[in-house]
Amino acid sequence: MTPRFLLYCKNCSFALWPSRAYAGAAFHAWQAADPRRAAARPYDMEIPAPAGPEVVDYEERAHRLGIHIFPSSNFPFVICVGFLFLGLAAIPFPGAARLVLLVIGLAIFLIGVVGWVVLEDVRMYPTEDEVGHEEGGH
Repeated sequence: MTPRFLLYCKNCSFALWPSRAYAGAAFHAWQAADPRRAAARPYDMEIPAPAGPEVVDYEERAHRLGIHIFPSSNFPFVICVGFLFLGLAAIPFPGAARLVLLVIGLAIFLIGVVGWVVLEDVRMYPTEDEVGHEEGGH
């Protein structure tokens, strides 16, 4: 007796395969792809449980693909808080309140820009003198 393969989806009755031959070939290819599936029958509904969570090293993968991942930074959030206060300064409050909000917003914004552009840029891209000194150069 030839094995009978599932031709229609059990949920929606949509035709999964054009014929039984295609269904059988797909099932046998699925079995051959993983040795744990060798004992599977055509109507087994349980998929073998994975061995464990797959661990992906994204930094290594990005390096292999030639993608540069910037280090995480909190300074973009500081810049946004500075923009918040600058935006509040644009609301027609009394003059002194607008001036105080403008000064606070400008100070926070500049701290964020200097921290992100100057401090983190120096840490991410060291000067050639620092690189040569670390490698044992003169």
